[in-house]
Amino acid sequence: MYEMNLTLDLPFNAALEKVKETLMANHLGVVSDVDVQAIFKNKMDKDIPAYHIYGACNPKLADRVISAEANAGTLLPCNFVMREEGDKTVVSFMDPVAVLGLSQAAEVRAVAEEAKGMIEKVMEQLQA
Repeated sequence: MYEMNLTLDLPFNAALEKVKETLMANHLGVVSDVDVQAIFKNKMDKDIPAYHIYGACNPKLADRVISAEANAGTLLPCNFVMREEGDKTVVSFMDPVAVLGLSQAAEVRAVAEEAKGMIEKVMEQLQA
């Protein structure tokens, strides 16, 4: 599988704050935000519920990946999607093992395992 997900019993903005706080507490920061909802509205005049693609990163892990295999930066950062589903929010994290496993470099694969452990910890804390 390429992702791991959970549903938060929170509206989108409250869920976003909780996710960001939990990521930061686990040494992961949000480095990018693609507002798919706004893009669809602006480009196609299509209305959809809140849907964002975020990039999360730990600079030390990213450095290890890039140092081991410079072009593996194309596989960074760890993306996650947050989407509104009624009065709840679905959070779906990319599985770094699935994505970074495309590299043959042992160090890149080791980072993938470490990053997955960090994301699993974030998920556990979000569900608590």
